[in-house]
Amino acid sequence: MTTDDLLARHRAVLPAWMPLYYQEPIEIVSGAGCRVTDARGRTYLDFFGGVLTTMIGYDIPEIREAVERQLRTGVVHTSTLYLIRQQVELAEKIARLSGIPDPRVFFTNSGTEANEAALLVATNHRRSHQILAVRNSYHGRSYAAMGITGHRSWSASALNPLQVSWLHSGDRLRGLLSRLDPEQHVEAAVDDLREVLATQTSGDVAALIAEPIQGVGGFVHAPDGLLGAWKKVLDETGILLISDEVQTGWGRTGEHFWGYQAHDVVPDLLTFAKGIGNGFALAGVVGRAEVLNEVHATSFSTYGGNPVSTAAGNAVIDYLLDHDLQANAARVGAILGDGLRTAVADRGIVGEVRGKGLMLAVEFVQPGSREPNTAATVAVFEECRRGGLLVGKGGLYGNVLRMGPPLTLTEDEAREGLAVLVDAITKVDGA
Repeated sequence: MTTDDLLARHRAVLPAWMPLYYQEPIEIVSGAGCRVTDARGRTYLDFFGGVLTTMIGYDIPEIREAVERQLRTGVVHTSTLYLIRQQVELAEKIARLSGIPDPRVFFTNSGTEANEAALLVATNHRRSHQILAVRNSYHGRSYAAMGITGHRSWSASALNPLQVSWLHSGDRLRGLLSRLDPEQHVEAAVDDLREVLATQTSGDVAALIAEPIQGVGGFVHAPDGLLGAWKKVLDETGILLISDEVQTGWGRTGEHFWGYQAHDVVPDLLTFAKGIGNGFALAGVVGRAEVLNEVHATSFSTYGGNPVSTAAGNAVIDYLLDHDLQANAARVGAILGDGLRTAVADRGIVGEVRGKGLMLAVEFVQPGSREPNTAATVAVFEECRRGGLLVGKGGLYGNVLRMGPPLTLTEDEAREGLAVLVDAITKVDGA
């Protein structure tokens, strides 16, 4: 069967709102390390990792062997009504790494479910359905998660079980606080929080949920320290802080294991997903026991934390720590980030190169302005593919290239991908 045949079948049975990348969509049929091969036999260097999910890379023996050991037991699923050794062991590791005092861990299948669980326990704990969220954010595709998503193109429904009040984003290219230096930005954002609490809420807010670096929003992030400054205000009335670490966790930023650690703060709840399963469905929330225990009815996740996924998760964390992939993200990410800033920052179509570690983005603008340039973004995106490099897209206006390679990316692979990126941007800018 050809790729064209598969595309026709896809369009015949799957919903139209499920996007496919590229003018000529590809089917990935195999992978090894940081590379994948499509059905036509073309191999690509993967700088997107299934949306930052294939965090350790493809066909990693330690992860494959851990999953195969579990499969050989014949037990793929029991539900959480029974003890699951792999789940308990993984929860212990995540609790220890979380930095949260007296932590408890609840496993789900996706980041959306993890954020739903965090909202459930936060609203129960505070006896309030009022939530503070951040503009340009993305937290998932369920009703509540969409309700706290401040990004129109990803908010597929106006229905919302929560009362949401919005804070300014950390966008430093065109956001309302973008003209301020970092210290002034934090001060203005704190003033904004106080005003929102005074004018848009009844005071008894449940929680503020924020991504340390906004993923779908185009890897936008506020100055370091903002979450800590916000937390001081929240603590005055007991409002909880939820750090959505679905994309920023596990050392991806290079400088810290969790994104929140750049902000001199410890959240009350932390949600995680994506990279922890390295492709297996695994996610969850970790938080203080007094908060996470606030579910006053029978509740569990049928598949969350199942034996196979948690076997993979244990192997992922062990590999991550044993190989110090956080340090690798810092070292290799600097090659990419610094290289891009040096090579393309003065290109007319490049508005900003930003990010941390192996979480990097390039925002494209109309030359001589800050106006979004979606056409240039698409052109660079396609040129990267032609050059053998897979990257992602995002941003509020669809004008951002996103890169989240596996944390196992080597220095040579970083330079290889950098060369393709620079060539693609140069071609489009000169066209």
